[in-house]
Amino acid sequence: MARKAVATRQDVLGAEHLDTLMSLGILASVLQGQGKYEQAEEMNRRALEGREKALGKEHPDTLTSVGNLALVLRCQGKYEQAEEMNRRVLEGREKALGKEHPSTLTSVNNLASVLQYQGKYEQAEEMSRRALEGKEKALGKEHPDTLTSVGNLALVLQCQGKYEQAEGDEPTSTGGQEKALGKEHPDTLTSVDNLALVLRCQGKYEQAEEMNRRALEGKEKALGKEHPDTLASVYRLAYLLYQQEQYQDALPLY
Repeated sequence: MARKAVATRQDVLGAEHLDTLMSLGILASVLQGQGKYEQAEEMNRRALEGREKALGKEHPDTLTSVGNLALVLRCQGKYEQAEEMNRRVLEGREKALGKEHPSTLTSVNNLASVLQYQGKYEQAEEMSRRALEGKEKALGKEHPDTLTSVGNLALVLQCQGKYEQAEGDEPTSTGGQEKALGKEHPDTLTSVDNLALVLRCQGKYEQAEEMNRRALEGKEKALGKEHPDTLASVYRLAYLLYQQEQYQDALPLY
């Protein structure tokens, strides 16, 4: 459907029309969801270039394209480029929308995530706390976006060895997302995986294995067996089994 929309709008409206660029962004999002990151990056760059020409670099829609590109760059491990893009989005949204706007806080969260992947944990924790505090005020404690921020903070705490704080936050995120989104939603399953990681780091292997298996089963159904997120869950389960010296079970997963 997305490819059909892009092709039709290019024919009727032209490649540079704003509606065509919107369809490119939608196609990029679908490709990213399937783990087709290189194609998604190409579509996002086309949409960004077009919006910069048509709307200017500071327009909210242009900043949305910058954020989308940053996300797919992060998924490919291009963290420095992703950090640069996320800082641009954050700065632009702070000027245009204010520091407390939900879209600005989403940019804070995205920047925190990229910083975490680079091992800049203190900066990531500061950003994660800012995003969580702002979203609790703006959206409430039970909103899915707030719960995502809870999970993000838990993850960066875990990376710093603050396991008790992380274990306290992650079940809040997981339980809330189960209520808001359902047990099989990909965001819920990511929280399940994150909770398993915290449990594993504390040596609670049986509980961690239960969580890992639940996340893997859910992702296989929702995303397919070859999706990068599913394979990440396979790896987490394999490593957990390896830690418990269950080598015969771990090997086929690897």
